[in-house]
Parts: sequence; structure tokens; C-alpha cells
Amino acid sequence: MPKMKTHSSAKKRFKLTGSGKIKRNSAYTSHMMRNKSKKAKLKLRHSSIVSKGDEKRMKLLLCI
Repeated sequence: MPKMKTHSSAKKRFKLTGSGKIKRNSAYTSHMMRNKSKKAKLKLRHSSIVSKGDEKRMKLLLCI
């Protein structure tokens, strides 16, 4: 049986932390930023951890 391939878009979007959790960037940051308040844009800068429900699927995509 051949090796599992890592999902190309997933490896660009997600990073594995030292403790084994998956880190992701915020959505809604690519365009229409003038409509968002400064406070909203500030919160979107920071990365966050993938939720527990989605973590299993992300690990399958990343072949972990």
C-alpha cells in the first residue's frame, strides 16, 4: 500500500504545537478590512487552537 500524502492546503494553513495541538490563523482577514473596527482587526491578528471537534479531521489531513 502506498504512503499517505499530506493534504497540500492543510500543511500551509495549520501548524503543530509542541504539545500536539493544531494552531490556525483567523479567518476574515484577506479583504474588506476598512469595514471592520480597529478592535476587530486587532483580535483577528492572533492565531488560535483548532477546536477539539475538528482536531481529529485536521490530523487526518496532516497525516499525524
